[in-house]
Amino acid sequence: MSEIRNGYTGKLLRIDLNELNVRVEDIDTKILEEFIGGVGFGVKLLYDEIKRGTDPLDPENKIIFTTSPLSINRIPGGGSIMLCFKSPATNGWGESRCGGDFGPDLRRANFDHLIIEGKSEKPLYVVIDGEKVDFKSAHHLMGKTVSEKERIIRNEVPEGRFSIMCIGPGGENLVRFATVMCRARASGRGGAGAVMGSKNLIAIVIRSKSENIHMQSEQLTNAVRRALDIIRNNPISNRIREHGTTGDIVRSDDVGDWPTKNFRSNYWGKAKSIYDTFYKNNYVRNYGCYRGCPIKCGRMARVNKGKFTTPLHGGCEYESISTFTAFVYNLDVDAAVHSTYLCNEYGIDTISSGSVIACAMDCYENDIIIQKDVEGLDLSWGNPDILPLLVRMIAKREGLGDLLARGVMRAAQELGKGAEELAMHGKGLEGPAHDPRSGKTCGLSFGTANRGMCHIHPFEGPGYDNDKLDWGMKKYGVPDPNTLNRWDEGGRGKIVKILQDGMIVPDILSICKFFMYSGLTLENYAEMLSALTGWDIDDYHLIKTGERVYNLQKLFNIREGLKREDDLFPERMMKLPEFGRYKDNIECLIKDYNMMLNEYYKARGWDPVTGIPKDEKLRELGLL
Repeated sequence: MSEIRNGYTGKLLRIDLNELNVRVEDIDTKILEEFIGGVGFGVKLLYDEIKRGTDPLDPENKIIFTTSPLSINRIPGGGSIMLCFKSPATNGWGESRCGGDFGPDLRRANFDHLIIEGKSEKPLYVVIDGEKVDFKSAHHLMGKTVSEKERIIRNEVPEGRFSIMCIGPGGENLVRFATVMCRARASGRGGAGAVMGSKNLIAIVIRSKSENIHMQSEQLTNAVRRALDIIRNNPISNRIREHGTTGDIVRSDDVGDWPTKNFRSNYWGKAKSIYDTFYKNNYVRNYGCYRGCPIKCGRMARVNKGKFTTPLHGGCEYESISTFTAFVYNLDVDAAVHSTYLCNEYGIDTISSGSVIACAMDCYENDIIIQKDVEGLDLSWGNPDILPLLVRMIAKREGLGDLLARGVMRAAQELGKGAEELAMHGKGLEGPAHDPRSGKTCGLSFGTANRGMCHIHPFEGPGYDNDKLDWGMKKYGVPDPNTLNRWDEGGRGKIVKILQDGMIVPDILSICKFFMYSGLTLENYAEMLSALTGWDIDDYHLIKTGERVYNLQKLFNIREGLKREDDLFPERMMKLPEFGRYKDNIECLIKDYNMMLNEYYKARGWDPVTGIPKDEKLRELGLL
């Protein structure tokens, strides 16, 4: 590689809340060459700067808002920001992407990354205007919803264009799955909002500067034009634009990839009815989460009347609707729409919220939770009225909500009496609306995902198993999915390893992964990155970077005490579904998960007994 020509600002902003101190730092070029940005830069910094055993809610934890040279509105998928932190949910590696203009605006302010450390004595929010940072009291914002906070802040910081990321009451109250919100978009998984709340940091405002960043290159303009042509002609991008992520619930239900009744089944048969109801009664229009998005997968929705009346808002994604319908056996779509809206307003993750409520309903049915212990609440399956009530109770940590706010793993451990068997999580992160019984690539991805049982990193599992997508990765050794039976277990270790290394690249580039689902490949992004930086980068360099980053995330987790058994997932997910289309289909059973895990460790160059990366692999990746 040559010297950096363009693309990076080369600067990061470090804010120490202990002393209300601000420092602008140069970024080491070697780190950028090896880790590029996004979660790559994030894991390198956190691994180097956070001491082993740091409590995620202590001031010594850090939260990093990180971008890459592709964090530009005109780049397909460039309207993103990655948040990296030690997770309050898993006590290990934490990351979460958020769509919106905050990432590009951070770069317009002349920074590639923002690091927050320490803890303020009093609640505050910060306003970043280039190298000038103002600290403003946030006492008057405490307890208010996300939209209320944003409205007040916009009145207090009136000049020019700016982006806001803020927490809701869930983050203030240290709910372990609290979010950081950028309007209707969420940095949702892992508890980034609780980390901000633990620092008494309520919001970050970034004032945008120049309109254009490093877009003068003819090489880059041509690369972007080619990428946009691919997206416009891709049937998946058109499907996402028309139906949003919510449109996937019907397909997921059909193929046994829709967890129902707290993973008691992988099929309900109700998805078509729920989808039709949503589009008839609730859906208004689509929108893009950042300026210039060519896909616009977001849904604007509302509930016009009745006890679940909800204003027009952005939300109602696949995971949100799934967790407040199938997870909890609820057929009232208005209640689901209202509950997801409340999650965004209170700043708590929709997936984790639906999951802990589903676990509570399971515990209620099994007399682990009884009515007299929860002040007469009716936690029966499918009760729509309890859903928004529990969302509020979780965010405010009231009554049963205080227990559920700890996350499904900790809540089940405290309840005891068999509740642990009903807690559907991986590494402490609540399971998303995909089911490992839908295909063996999904199953192995669930267990080995570094941030826990995640809706993003196993999503390539269902995509490969059921949609027969390969994202242009056959050239790196991934077999043609059309030649494989989704139920076969052999060979999955190598497949999952390569897919993880390739599909972590959007997180390293801090871009939206949907654009790879819409036809773009690592070759497209290597071309754009080379045009921006002046480096000679190809797709093989990107996938090797993905492998390096994945291994360093693994080392982070190992250092924090995670072991081979943390790469397993709940026994219920390995059993035949209790009901539905697949209840007698023994092919969907995961028969020999340990074999698949050993195969995966071998493909990765990790010790087969401990799952720890071997020294020769670390030397190969420059990590030793």
